[in-house]
Amino acid sequence: MSAEAVEKRSSGIAEAEEESAALVEQDVARGLENFPVRVWPLRAGPRPKPFQYTPDHVAGPGADIDPTQITFPGCACVQTPCLPGTCSCLRHENNYDDNLCLRDIGLEAKYAKPVFECNVLCQCGDHCRNRVVQNGLQFHLQVFQTDKKGWGLQSLESIPKGRFVCEYAGEILGFSEVQRRIHLQTTHDPNYIIAVREHIYSGQVMETFVDPTYIGNIGRFLNHSCEPNLLMIPVRIDSMVPKLALFAAKDILPGEELSYDYSGRFLNRISNKDKDRTDHGQPRKTCYCGAPSCATFLPYDSSLYCPLAKPDTS
Repeated sequence: MSAEAVEKRSSGIAEAEEESAALVEQDVARGLENFPVRVWPLRAGPRPKPFQYTPDHVAGPGADIDPTQITFPGCACVQTPCLPGTCSCLRHENNYDDNLCLRDIGLEAKYAKPVFECNVLCQCGDHCRNRVVQNGLQFHLQVFQTDKKGWGLQSLESIPKGRFVCEYAGEILGFSEVQRRIHLQTTHDPNYIIAVREHIYSGQVMETFVDPTYIGNIGRFLNHSCEPNLLMIPVRIDSMVPKLALFAAKDILPGEELSYDYSGRFLNRISNKDKDRTDHGQPRKTCYCGAPSCATFLPYDSSLYCPLAKPDTS
């Protein structure tokens, strides 16, 4: 091989490596998802504020449970498929149909049902129909800049109603840390912290606080809509800490912005206690979802803005 040919080959390899590095740089998921998630437009214009990417929850300050700790036993379904009545992970009915769509999308007249998937200790195989959220992204998504809402997330392909789209993952926090972080925010800062309240037996409420501000996944780019196309469902796999899974609430077209209702009211009944947590006297941020039923302002959870407890100096 001549010196000129060697030089050209070396130059081609260097260009390919540079191009590959550029593609990784453009992938906000840093290669940690099934597909790269690009920012549009490519190579030009502003970019989202840097953050550490994680496809799964991580334990943050004040977390009672490490979300990575395996705490659930597995099922013993070896010879037969996982079915309600025989599989310990399926207490009442199948979670998903044959097309991997969530069976119970929810109605405004009732609460959304929690979902338990088979886990790492289960003896069923990877092709078990009760393994959906844990398999990660199945559709190509893209981060883009909206006109008034900052960054947003859109689908690049059609998504059927009921299919899993993505998680809302980040740091699992204790309530005092949630309050501390919120009180440090200015009126111009976006608030990524979400409080999920699940109503269980005897009137008890289980709370989960997730913050993807510094460590999170693509769910942090989802905007609110008063008529959203996604529904958030708590899904448990290995731990009592739920994955906050977002499913298509209707058929979604390519190029359509993905959104969910920050208040949790969409297709889900709200208790009187949860109603009392909202809409109390604080300055509200304008909602730009553009839906015919737009509530004008973004949902607001007053319980997260309570005065910080003063340390005991006695």
